[in-house]
Amino acid sequence: MTVGGRHEEAPARPTGGVPGNRWDLLDGVVPDPLPTVSVVVAHYRQQAELDRTLAALARQDHPAELLEVVVVDDGSPEPPTVPDGVRLVVQADEGFRLSAARNLGVRSSTGDVVCFLDADTAPEPGWVSAMTRLPALASEAVVVGTRRHADFTGVAHDAPVEHEGPRHELPSPGWLDDAYRASRDLLDADDRSYRHLIGAVVACSRSLLEAVGGFDEGFTTYGGEDWEWAWRAWRGGALLAHEPRAVAWHDGPDWAGRDPEDRQRQKNDETVALSRLVPVAGSRPRGLIGGAPDTVVRLAAADSAGAAWLCVDTVLAALPASVVVVPDEHLALFATDARVVAASDPAASVAAGRARVAVDLPSPVRVRDAAPLVEAVASVGVGVLGTVEVTDEAGARAIVRVRSSRAEARAARHGTEDLFETRRGPAAWCEPVLGEPSLAAYLGGWG
Repeated sequence: MTVGGRHEEAPARPTGGVPGNRWDLLDGVVPDPLPTVSVVVAHYRQQAELDRTLAALARQDHPAELLEVVVVDDGSPEPPTVPDGVRLVVQADEGFRLSAARNLGVRSSTGDVVCFLDADTAPEPGWVSAMTRLPALASEAVVVGTRRHADFTGVAHDAPVEHEGPRHELPSPGWLDDAYRASRDLLDADDRSYRHLIGAVVACSRSLLEAVGGFDEGFTTYGGEDWEWAWRAWRGGALLAHEPRAVAWHDGPDWAGRDPEDRQRQKNDETVALSRLVPVAGSRPRGLIGGAPDTVVRLAAADSAGAAWLCVDTVLAALPASVVVVPDEHLALFATDARVVAASDPAASVAAGRARVAVDLPSPVRVRDAAPLVEAVASVGVGVLGTVEVTDEAGARAIVRVRSSRAEARAARHGTEDLFETRRGPAAWCEPVLGEPSLAAYLGGWG
């Protein structure tokens, strides 16, 4: 099998966790037993659209006794009416609170797999079955369905959407279709694939939601909350998949096809908010320091201040967006750089919990060539590579360990290190700092 230009043998079909993002190993497998499913439908002042969506959910081919529907109203002036068997929960009108509504829906539901829909997005009959297959088989799976667009003006709310949608179809976002095609339906997902998950048609296991947390309720305007959650899920070990057979029809055009007077301003607000929370290249600022670190570097011990200083300076030259954690006794050396924190500082734990990659240094090293370190940090967590260990020349001990949070989380979830690969061996791009270095020679370029 060829992946990324390399010939690789397909791993055996998993019996537990899935290696890397290899959801294709579960092709053709049907959950047995089928999962209990909760569909959380977010609503605000869209009774007619909600009627269509609930009618479509009543026609799902997933067993009715295993399916519950929870409608969460975000403070409409008048709560919506729902048919018998549908649970309605209401939150106060405190502005746009889609994240809070989805979180309330999760708390009000019981299914092992949770699907999210917006009130104006009506699914075809096989939507629930297609969306929930992978999360039922692999608890770390996050599945995004296919959202199509149609103009349902004048169409009866109980008319089959699988027939009426194609008859009244509107253009879909080409960039998203292109992304799914290029990534083989997210099989080749990477650190920026969170942008291809649409919150209106997404599903995951309840256990994953509990592990990575719900939607960020700091988002109080349209857009961004689904991408931030998808990024957090990815960082927390999720595998991402697009299910083209899980089609749901949005009543009206895509956001880009609408014509809000300040659409670009809204998009800029979303981009700025995400730049503070999603620190990968292509999302984080190019010059500004973002709010979340992409990488945390942890120096466990240093025999001298000079060795610690040389190590931290070379590491930050290679990875300037990092937070570096140093032994408490050496913190004063770095008082002018807010990126360096003491091991006992709570900020060190916060950084470790939010970073995509951890670089662990048992003792000081000098990074002589930044490029291989940058490449290692960019590579782990994508595909099946989870950890890069650089050893001393004898191969006896690791002097640098680069590990993705995805590998860490997946190992904790399944109790095995076999779901991501470790690459180990000596490298010329870094070396241990032995003895007391000459910082003047280092800074002057002659040592």
